[in-house]
Amino acid sequence: MKILMVCLGNICRSPLAEGILKHKANAAGLDWIVESAGTLGAHVGEPPHKLSQKVALHHGVDICQQLARRFEAADFERYDKLYAMSADVLEHMQEICGKKFIAAKAALLLNELYPGENRSVVDPWYDGTEPGFMAVYKEIEKACEAIVRKYRQVTA
Repeated sequence: MKILMVCLGNICRSPLAEGILKHKANAAGLDWIVESAGTLGAHVGEPPHKLSQKVALHHGVDICQQLARRFEAADFERYDKLYAMSADVLEHMQEICGKKFIAAKAALLLNELYPGENRSVVDPWYDGTEPGFMAVYKEIEKACEAIVRKYRQVTA
């Protein structure tokens, strides 16, 4: 299975989601490819935010080697599932892709925990505090656990 996690800048939420899901999939013996991207190009080539790195390492997940890249329409051809961290990101994905957008492949990450509620993962960039990043980590972790449970049987 190939999964892409998408947020705005690809330095806070989606790098955490990439790292957490990779870690959980590997622990479950799943041979998944998990990557991340951002709909804005402002941070291309940059590592994840220092607090994303810090809270991930605190939980035994190393995301320090990741580098931000921009989401592109061709990602719908490369990945089986694309998770947006928030509604505005999902809208940006649709705008970028136009007719290449495949609704069946795209979802809000938190719909794995709260089906049909269309909740967004809060962007910790605006809060800027370690407790804010920690809360986002925990929320993403729960969603990633749900993804592993959901797709484990399909891809094993």
